[in-house]
Amino acid sequence: MNVERFDALTAGYSKLRVAVIGDFCLDRYLEIDPGRKETSIETGLPVHNVVNVRSQPGGAGTILNNLVALGLREIIPVGFCGEDGEGWELRRALQAKHGVQLDHFVPTFQRRTFTYTKPLILEPRKPPVELNRLDIKNWTPTPPSVVECLQQAAWYLAGHVDAFILLDQVDMANTGVVSGKVLEMIDRITREFPGLLIVADSRRGLRSFPKVTFKMNNAELARLTRARAITDLAKIQKQAVGLSCKQGRRVFVTIAERGIVGADPGGEVHHVPALPVRGEIDVVGAGDAVTANLTTAIAAGATLRECLELAMLGASIVIHQLGTTGTASVPDLRALLKKTSAKDG
Repeated sequence: MNVERFDALTAGYSKLRVAVIGDFCLDRYLEIDPGRKETSIETGLPVHNVVNVRSQPGGAGTILNNLVALGLREIIPVGFCGEDGEGWELRRALQAKHGVQLDHFVPTFQRRTFTYTKPLILEPRKPPVELNRLDIKNWTPTPPSVVECLQQAAWYLAGHVDAFILLDQVDMANTGVVSGKVLEMIDRITREFPGLLIVADSRRGLRSFPKVTFKMNNAELARLTRARAITDLAKIQKQAVGLSCKQGRRVFVTIAERGIVGADPGGEVHHVPALPVRGEIDVVGAGDAVTANLTTAIAAGATLRECLELAMLGASIVIHQLGTTGTASVPDLRALLKKTSAKDG
């Protein structure tokens, strides 16, 4: 892709409306100064002194952060949070994002806010070191009243947006947003709105999902196709094409440092390598940057290969942002594209 084509594609981003249906969480970073260490008088254990606390939307919120960075017209989160302090922080962080509207984001006393608490040791001239994470999750099924709100939101938005992104982030089925009942509604939407772009990603796998655009990694592809995990690129491409033909939708497969494969039902398949590493990296959030860039590029009319190229640019930018779950803006993408194009030339 050249810069002129990039500019033509991304010029359409500001017209797009995308709904993100998924598990929004609060990423809370506790920045620890090791120079202020103490020993607790009461327990005799080391004390980590936190000198700064910062929070941002995580989980599905990481996808949302990337969509905001890409300059979309409107991003609509469909999910829930608890009526607790973490929920207040999460709503405030979402409200502060340009283009985000919270009409379909449900605060409820029946749930705790999904929270990742990340203690970071910060030392001068050294990369951040993350200690054991502290998670707050829900371990019971999402209440029917909350599920019904999510179903109604999805049905309403299907006729008002350019794309849906589904992100299932929870460890136990039916304890989050993308429950079986919500997937039933998505299935209905695929039949009533066949032209609506719906991109899905799930940490527990996509086997129970309706026929939408799948984004997954190589191990998830193997589980989904009931095949042995393979590393041969040609075989991964063949599996992706087979699944895409079966689904009638595009399939995207990330393969870590080797990049990404994309296939469509017509048999077209491409592999785009990951960009070279340019220093210290942190891969957290790379997959969500890929999802955001793929969806936006497809909605803007990019070809299959162009979608993959944009996704790899986004992932490369994000992995070089340390101590945070990063984002990639259109100017960031353009600058990296120009840099890589100059090297290739």
